[in-house]
Amino acid sequence: MRQIKFGTSGWRGILAEDFTLDNVRIVTQAIADFLRAEKSDEQGLVVGHDSRFMGEYFAREAARVLAGSGVPVFICKRDTPTPVIAYEIMHRSTAGAINFTASHNSFEYNGIKFSTAWGGPALPEVTAEIERLANAMLGEVCYRDMPLDQAVRAGLVREIDPMPDYLDSLRTKIDLEAIGRSGMTVVFDPMYGAGRDYIDSLLVESGLLVQTINGARDPYFGGLPPDPSPSHLNDLIIRVRGDKRIAIGLATDGDADRYGIIDADGAFIEPNYILALLYDYLLRRKGESGDAARSVATSHLIDAVAAHHGYAVRETPVGFKYIGEFIRDNEIVIGGEESAGLSLRGHVPDKDGVLACLLVAEMVAVEGKTLAQLLTDLYSRVGEFHTSRKNLRLSMELAAKIDDKLASPPDRLAGKPIREMLTTDGVKIILEDGSWALFRKSGTEPVVRVYTEAGSREELEVLTEAAVEFVQS
Repeated sequence: MRQIKFGTSGWRGILAEDFTLDNVRIVTQAIADFLRAEKSDEQGLVVGHDSRFMGEYFAREAARVLAGSGVPVFICKRDTPTPVIAYEIMHRSTAGAINFTASHNSFEYNGIKFSTAWGGPALPEVTAEIERLANAMLGEVCYRDMPLDQAVRAGLVREIDPMPDYLDSLRTKIDLEAIGRSGMTVVFDPMYGAGRDYIDSLLVESGLLVQTINGARDPYFGGLPPDPSPSHLNDLIIRVRGDKRIAIGLATDGDADRYGIIDADGAFIEPNYILALLYDYLLRRKGESGDAARSVATSHLIDAVAAHHGYAVRETPVGFKYIGEFIRDNEIVIGGEESAGLSLRGHVPDKDGVLACLLVAEMVAVEGKTLAQLLTDLYSRVGEFHTSRKNLRLSMELAAKIDDKLASPPDRLAGKPIREMLTTDGVKIILEDGSWALFRKSGTEPVVRVYTEAGSREELEVLTEAAVEFVQS
């Protein structure tokens, strides 16, 4: 029997193969036992799900098991974005949440994301203990449960609608009046996921003309992974390109914790650039002050913005939970990852694609410029940064020696001396001119992810080629 294994954002598996009802009940029981050991079980848990197959059913089964252990449950009445569930943890002061989501993975997957009382994803020491408890129960019927109607009558399970309070919180962070004054047209693509009715409702409230596409619930996500990357946003790109009145296209992934942004000309704008643009906007236009945080794999453009304004950047391992700790402790203005995760000081310490999209819409409305124009302006002040990411599948021979190879990198890369080597998460080589390459092994398959950044497209191409050759030679 395959073991339960939590990754960067929870436990995920293929429906009916790994992600079965029995395994869900076992993991839920492990979480209940963990809470009891921590003496936080009486605080209860929020339980929610995204728009995938059987989301409601899995959520109800989790509620039955939690109720069987005496853990109060606040169960969301419809598919709910991950950041909304994070907000509800903080709003209700619960012990955390169980969220049934596989985020941007394709329809055959589902998953459990466990968040703790501070609102962010559980840290590795917590998920390791839940793994241990769950795996000790595999193959046995050792979970406790209670019929749902009995749990409701006993007051242990209560249905909630977290949308209104969450939207109220966004109204304090987004300048809807400024967005409305712009008179621009916006297209929103929730990719058939849980982000439906969040971004579009607030934009309509502001007075904008909003076009929503792929706005129905579809557990197949239109046949594509609900991942807001260029290869999966063709519907949005075509819509924006085909109408000169449209100022911007916005998208969220399956559970609305990630975002995708399309400029007025139909060009996809990388999250690396969005993060830096928003940080600069918050400092220049919204009166914010303070440092930022990014993962080790994220562009140093935000570092240049910080330096330009007299601040610093905290570098973390990959995984938003590490950035979320800085947000929880009120230590940064903004934190984000190249994989389209972002949140702000005073907001949830988890990725929020809804917030990101609305803040980009505000920035475009206030500045009165396209994102390409804003990026050109930023480059004129802090310098250019160009990034690349490649996933390299390894042969058996290369997989066997990749650890030794990464432990002994060359003295030079792309003809340039190495200034520094960091091992925060993978191996990051920083060259003399500030360009860099990061090599990160996948924990689940024979793949090395190669991230590179340089000051021009030409230099990036040379550096990327050299980094790939280093791995494959």
